[in-house]
Amino acid sequence: MHLDLSAKRILVTGGAGFLGSYIVERLAREGAQEIAAPRRKDYDLTRAEAVERLFGEYRPQVAIHAAAMVGGIGANRGNPGRFFYENAIMGIQVVEACRRYGVEKTVVLGTICSYPKFTPVPFREEDLWEGYPEETNAPYGIAKKALLVQCQAYREQYGMNAVFLLPVNLYGPRDNFDPHSSHVIPALIRKCMLAVRQGAGEIVLWGDGSPTREFLYVEDAAEGIVRATQRYNGAAPVNLGSGVEISIRELARKIAELTGFGGRIVWDTSQPNGQPRRSLDVSRAERELGFRASTGLEEGLRATIAWYRRAGLEKL
Repeated sequence: MHLDLSAKRILVTGGAGFLGSYIVERLAREGAQEIAAPRRKDYDLTRAEAVERLFGEYRPQVAIHAAAMVGGIGANRGNPGRFFYENAIMGIQVVEACRRYGVEKTVVLGTICSYPKFTPVPFREEDLWEGYPEETNAPYGIAKKALLVQCQAYREQYGMNAVFLLPVNLYGPRDNFDPHSSHVIPALIRKCMLAVRQGAGEIVLWGDGSPTREFLYVEDAAEGIVRATQRYNGAAPVNLGSGVEISIRELARKIAELTGFGGRIVWDTSQPNGQPRRSLDVSRAERELGFRASTGLEEGLRATIAWYRRAGLEKL
């Protein structure tokens, strides 16, 4: 079945954030007329009364739960309790509200951080429960994975159409470039651009550069999420990724080249590497959603760096 979004009242939690803003734009291109994208200052989803007020006011027919507290290794390591609590409580309360308010379709976004630390590559959805996540982001990953259990339990008991997606590491224009909480691509772009501006001869990066990652351009991610909203009604989780694996060392070299940084890259091996490898099996998304990422990594990096320059962030 193909869900016609044009006549639905759609709630996108986190809709004013990085990924959420692209989801809202994609929904509008698909013809959606009524889209609510509440901000945290107005509706703090960690508070039950705010969730109740949100659903009472908007009465959504479709909900996409994209709100999350996110960050890189340092942010996760420094705030494990907060990352667990806020992500778990937001999701649990939003999914429960979707049940109580009779939402027709609920789409919950999980995270690749939910996979076990030593998952065989490429990660298949069936491997999700085969071990404990990488320690530095396990609280975040487990909080998100609990929402998959909730979606499946509510489907079984209440007949709720709740689906769960597992996006890989995202990047693109409008990303978070805060040095204290950013993910690897914006962090690398900022470091390289700052070094160029200051004439620095080297930059220092965490770990040894050996871990691998897979990245999905944010516009592609939004397309996959909206396709799932329209087309997917299954209980099984679905990976969303590009299917392309790259080492952090090679990624750093590529970003240095694209930003014009010609200095030395120094690896601080006293800092953690994070999960050894990350790369997804994306065959279920291709089969069930007809989704395949269309933006190559270099193309996406160039667009992200160009936006960073336009936004004047390299001067901060």
